[in-house]
Parts: sequence; structure tokens; C-alpha cells
Amino acid sequence: MKTKFALLVFVGILMSSVIEAQNKITVGVIQYDWTDIDKSFKELHDLGFGSCQLNYNKKMDRAFAEKLKAASLKYKIKVTTVVGVPGHSVWNFREGPATIGLVPVDGREEKIETYHQMIDFCVMAGVPAMHSHFGFIPEDLSSSQYKDFIEVMKGLAEYAKERNILIYFETGQETPITLIRAIKDIGTGNVFINCDLANLLMYGKANSLDAVRLFGGLIKEFHAKDGHYPDPDNPYELGKEVNIPEGEVNFPAVIAELKKQNFQGALTIECELTGSHRNYLIETRKYLQDLLDK
Repeated sequence: MKTKFALLVFVGILMSSVIEAQNKITVGVIQYDWTDIDKSFKELHDLGFGSCQLNYNKKMDRAFAEKLKAASLKYKIKVTTVVGVPGHSVWNFREGPATIGLVPVDGREEKIETYHQMIDFCVMAGVPAMHSHFGFIPEDLSSSQYKDFIEVMKGLAEYAKERNILIYFETGQETPITLIRAIKDIGTGNVFINCDLANLLMYGKANSLDAVRLFGGLIKEFHAKDGHYPDPDNPYELGKEVNIPEGEVNFPAVIAELKKQNFQGALTIECELTGSHRNYLIETRKYLQDLLDK
């Protein structure tokens, strides 16, 4: 009887920890409009959202940071990251590798300056992390381009680390193992992953469920987005983005896996809460929350 009782206690504790973990997963949106942050956060709260990512704008200053902190506390909306992709970026396979992030040399200094400003704003606003697309990471470890990129990222990560800010790579332009390797080679201990489930498909780099299993504890945030693999008849363009759950992301399996991994971050729907998007966001929040509550 004692053994049976002990087993029941153990199972109860295990189930409690699973329930507690899934209750800590919030569903959020990307906040683009920051002109009246109190009004925006009230709407998020009233619609049942628990978090948001903040799209960076260079006009954000200390005064706005104070307003952001006040609204976050008032409406219990956690701002999980500040997100931005500075500079000229072309979202396709022809020009993307030469324009996106810090892999290309052209425009790099200006982009780093903006990244520093994003990190500084995180400090002012009490936001724990910033994230971005940092470019198509080269797969050849011996190439000068790869070595140069790693050194540049080390410098940026050290700048963030000195200020107790995390940096997240957004997935998409590289295979999961390439990203894991790059984070290991950067080696500063404050670089993690914002896992965009659709990007993995749309760039043709991985099945999202397999990627989540590979990334494991490196994932700190998710972009809840859906899409398809690139069209083989047009291999120069990304795959098509579609509404959740109309694409090839297996959300039930992914959410089951992240609960298994004891993930406690946010599922951020990459869409703005305005106009025609409003109903989609409300419906998608319910869809994701129902999966989390199962």
C-alpha cells in the first residue's frame, strides 16, 4: 500500500508540474502600434492575451519606456522581446542572403548601431530580450564569411550580456543544426532562439516539429505562424504564409512537444491586432489556448 500511495503522490506531483508549466505559457501578439500603449494593452488584456512582442521604432525613448512599464504592470501584459530587422532586407532567395541581417558586410555598422539601441531600450523598459533575423548563416565553418559573422555576433552578444539582455535568433534562413552550431560558437551564454514555426517551412529548412525537438531548451519564444514549403516550380521565392491552421505546421504536435519540454515562454501570433486581422487573432488565440489547455 505504501508503494502504491507513493506512486500516486509522485504522479500527482508530476501532473501538477505539467499543469503549472502549461499555465505559464502565454499567447500573445506583436505590438506594432505604440502611439497609445495604455489603450493597446487594455485591449490585449480584455481579449485574453497575456503577452506581446514589441516592434522596435527608433523614436522609442525613456519616456515611452516608462509608459510601457506602467501599462504592462497595469494590464498584466508581459513584454517578452523587442523585435526588429534593421536596414534594407529582401525576403527571397535571390537577394535575401546579400541583404538580411549581419552576414552581409554592406550596411552592417548601421544595423549594429540599431541593435545597440534596441538593447538599450530593453534595459530602459525592463524587457528581457531583443530578437531579429541575423542573416543566412553560412554552413561552411572554415569560410571567412562564417568566421567573420561569428565574431560580429560575439561583439553584439557581449554588448547585450553586459546589460543583462538576451539575444534571440529568429529561425528561418538556416537549418536547425546550423543555428545550434552558430550559437555554440558564439559562446556568450545569452544567445537563444525565437522559433518561428512557419519560417522553417517557408525557407525549406526543416519540419517544425523536428526543429522544436532539436532546439530543445534553446527556444525561449515562439512565433505562431503557418505556411507551406517553397514551390518547386519557383525555387527563388519563400513558401506561402497562410492562416493558422491551414498550413503544414502541426500545431497540436508542436504544442504537445513544448509542454513535454516544460516550455514556459510565449506563443506570439505574428500579426497586428487591427482591422481585418482582429477576428483572425481572436480565433487563433482561442485555437492555441484550447491546445494548451488539453
